[in-house]
Amino acid sequence: MTAPSNGVIADALEELGDLYELDGAVIHRVLAYRNAAKVVRDAPTSVAALTLQGRVTELAGIGATLEEKIRALIETGEIPAAVRLRERFPPGLLAITALPGLGPKRARRLFDELGIDSPQALREAAAAHRLRTLRGFGAKFEESMLAALDAGAAERPRHRVVLDRALAVGELVCDALSALDPGARVQLAGSARRRTESVKDLDIVLDNPALLARVDTLELIESSARTRDSAARARTHSGIVVELRAVAPEQFGNLLQHLTGSAAHNAALRERAVRAGLHISEYGLLDDATAITHHCEQEAELYELLGMPYIEPELRENRGEIEAALAGTLPALVELGDIRGDLHCHTTASDGRASIEEMAAGARERGYEYLAITDHSATHGFGDDVSPDQLRRQIELVREAEARTEGIRLLAGSEVNILPDGTLDYEDELLGELDWVIASVHTSFGLDSGAMTERVIAAAQHPQVDALGHLSGRLIERRAPYAIDTDAVFAACAQAGTLIEINASPDRRDLSEVHARAAADAGVRIVINSDAHSPAGFDVLRYGVWTARRAWLSAAQVANTLPWPALEAKLKRRR
Repeated sequence: MTAPSNGVIADALEELGDLYELDGAVIHRVLAYRNAAKVVRDAPTSVAALTLQGRVTELAGIGATLEEKIRALIETGEIPAAVRLRERFPPGLLAITALPGLGPKRARRLFDELGIDSPQALREAAAAHRLRTLRGFGAKFEESMLAALDAGAAERPRHRVVLDRALAVGELVCDALSALDPGARVQLAGSARRRTESVKDLDIVLDNPALLARVDTLELIESSARTRDSAARARTHSGIVVELRAVAPEQFGNLLQHLTGSAAHNAALRERAVRAGLHISEYGLLDDATAITHHCEQEAELYELLGMPYIEPELRENRGEIEAALAGTLPALVELGDIRGDLHCHTTASDGRASIEEMAAGARERGYEYLAITDHSATHGFGDDVSPDQLRRQIELVREAEARTEGIRLLAGSEVNILPDGTLDYEDELLGELDWVIASVHTSFGLDSGAMTERVIAAAQHPQVDALGHLSGRLIERRAPYAIDTDAVFAACAQAGTLIEINASPDRRDLSEVHARAAADAGVRIVINSDAHSPAGFDVLRYGVWTARRAWLSAAQVANTLPWPALEAKLKRRR
């Protein structure tokens, strides 16, 4: 029997978690299987091989019980517990748990109370307005279920891969190839190099064709095949497809540019070249007048031959970058080193995993000058929140920690919840004691656009709110944004002097690049925050910076490139 891939093992563990939740198991057991599925899916090496070697428990979150189930899957093709649980439920019931906004717990309730046991039964019940007869299932829920069914959401489609997971794999593959030939140039290209939010696959350019024959020797690779003499396609154990292209060193810049630019950017570049009597290909730039083909080791040489300065990879989307390059108006994009402080993080006071002092040390190690401690407020909605009395004590603890900590300014802050009516969940007097307040929506995502917009604008206009956090509520490839008129929010923030966050969490990157650019154009100052829940969480800030760069933002448009005294002086509460 062929050993199952990491993706197959992860799917089996996810299914087992869903089956346990349908069966009413304690949440800790359900989460154990879901967390294990993520660990397995992201593992860079074969989990089946690790299991057979007796080493799978080296992976975080994989203990003896999970090892036993993975081994059974490898040896028999099934997990016995999953077989037993499947017999208790109709096959269609598990299918509808994949619908957004449903999940196993609510699916079980629909089954128990309305007999809904398949996507078709759910469609019929929603169309007949039977779902709204249950408490907590209204007309909007019926509409959302019909829309999801029409979109085929119950089929569990394969999604694009969020950038952080893709980069973790791509960088390991590049490092492994470089180790085979330290003198070779090996570089990621494609959408990963443009730092898009998610990718379909990975593109790698290298200047040593001999490396293509050795791809299948890498521990990271599940399978590979040559697609032509200068190209190969591989699949990693984590399920990501890697396209590899080799080219002569003197043509490296040509191929790297070709594989990095979006299709729209490259098409616009070709049109520009043709008008100038030139023809671009992945192998060189042909001058029609002289019949000379120019080879470029570096991308900058190619852009120079086209009469323009180098265009940063993040901008290559055909959103005006070619025109700006020709006009000499490309922005000097913000860089990670420009960020001087982080204004959104959590500690053990709410849902973080480190103390104030540990978070301060982590921020200081990364060169930050200031850090705002912003634990969740009193109605976070998911537990681990901070009551008003606890916040008063938290302010004291931050002040005490700052007195003991050298080299970084600690700010007492809070991530306050924006209630459905637009009010906040602390009294104004208490908010006034804080150095920094960021307001976010954490509950009631189902409001219509008008109500949600009024809700967020009311918070933006509050005199104690310094910034809005993760404005759209989206989770990339997992949860769509809630309905909101972003243009109206941007106008309100610009008028009120309220900043808007780019939340750098790779699953959020919220504001998106499109919204961040629109907000900046509307006169809103942007702040890039990590939303770190541990010291290691500060490292995701680069994703927020990449979003800002894709939004054409300069350091001058990002508030936390300023020292804290200069930033504080610009806050509306200090005016």
